[in-house]
Amino acid sequence: MAAEPPPSFSYRTTGSTCLHPLSELLGIPLDQVNFVTCQLFALFAAFWFRSYLSPGKTSPDVRHVFATIFGIYFVIFCFGWYSVHLFVLVLMCYGIMVTASASNVHRPLMIVTQKITTLAFQVHDGLGRKAEDLSTEQHRLAVKAKPSFLEYVSYLLNFMSVIAGPCNNFKEYIAFIEGRHIHMKLLEVNWKEEGFHSLPEPSPTRAVIHKLCMTLVSLLLFLTLTKTFPVTCLVDDWFVHKANFLTRLCYLYVVMQASKPKYYFAWTLADAVNNAAGFGFSGVDKNGNFCWDLLSNLNIWKIETATSFKMYLENWNIQTATWLKRVCYERVPWYPTVLTFILSALWHGVYPGYYFTFLTGILVTLAARTVRNNYRHYFLSSKALKVFYDIVTWAVTQLAVSYTVAPFVMLAIEPTISLYKSMYFYLHVISLLIILFLPIKPQAHNQRRPQTLNSVNKKKID
Repeated sequence: MAAEPPPSFSYRTTGSTCLHPLSELLGIPLDQVNFVTCQLFALFAAFWFRSYLSPGKTSPDVRHVFATIFGIYFVIFCFGWYSVHLFVLVLMCYGIMVTASASNVHRPLMIVTQKITTLAFQVHDGLGRKAEDLSTEQHRLAVKAKPSFLEYVSYLLNFMSVIAGPCNNFKEYIAFIEGRHIHMKLLEVNWKEEGFHSLPEPSPTRAVIHKLCMTLVSLLLFLTLTKTFPVTCLVDDWFVHKANFLTRLCYLYVVMQASKPKYYFAWTLADAVNNAAGFGFSGVDKNGNFCWDLLSNLNIWKIETATSFKMYLENWNIQTATWLKRVCYERVPWYPTVLTFILSALWHGVYPGYYFTFLTGILVTLAARTVRNNYRHYFLSSKALKVFYDIVTWAVTQLAVSYTVAPFVMLAIEPTISLYKSMYFYLHVISLLIILFLPIKPQAHNQRRPQTLNSVNKKKID
């Protein structure tokens, strides 16, 4: 690993340096201090936006303008001159609605890339394809009129998601700005059966408070657990040369667990910002409670209790997984799993560690799918066997994820190779053996391609 940067390194940033004294006091890099500061200001701005610029008090154009101005200011505060790249990308893509690729790991470019490609495909579905060729979801999200420039920049640069996301759909964002978002979601369910005699006005306050509490816990864990078990431990002489294999396996799991709180913090806070502005309502659950998880990026409980690699990925960075599914997995003609992992690596940036993680992820995903399809049905005959299966698959999943994502955190080639050599490349070897020697069985009830409207209509007729 590279040597620790000198203390003055935290001063180097392309964004504002006015919080440098606070950065020095806390011992946290200035770019991270700027990020958290912007997100906290975004949270207060969101409450103000919902209270004083609600759809009933002002026009959609005014809401678009203020959301965009705040977003541009936050980007400039965090990234300064570098944000010019972001604005040029936004301007270049308007009108032609072409896809774009991120060339830097800065979060705003990554989020804008997701939104540009999402909007490009949704415009293509609405204006360039026949309705009967679309899946039900593609038809629901299709954009059938070219967005105005104000709608376009507001969607891409609004203060609620420009810094940390999450990505969302254009039609849902426009419905939120115009004040139709919540009613649309309520009308998607039979709200009268839920005990409501008229359309209610759900408040996000409880959801925001709950998510802010989760954010605070994540921050405390980051300041303690993450600093106690830094990723640099994985290249220490003790770990590489002296610890036995079982100790390395367990220690790798602990270090990777300790690296999670910063992601939990950033994504949960971003979700709370959107909710505070009134965006993110997803409907009514089976108990009649209002849900504000439309834009949630993770489900911590399901992540920590995942019993399969697939379940883990489905609940980690949810909106990015959804984006990858909609722009790649459902559209490519062949090798959807492989190409989706490759796209994910390209989107994340240029660090070699990203490619180690996603290429390893391809092997692990295919191997896990093969094992599941060959053996899972043997453990469903009794409750005891199912519990045993769940315990074993939970342990295997958590260890496999730790092994797979370690390069993502380490970034560089040398520490990644050192780590994998110390682990004897065990998961690579096991995954390859499973893929080569176990029979490939089709997944039960698996339909990779979503049904088109035409096929749905045919089934109804039959």
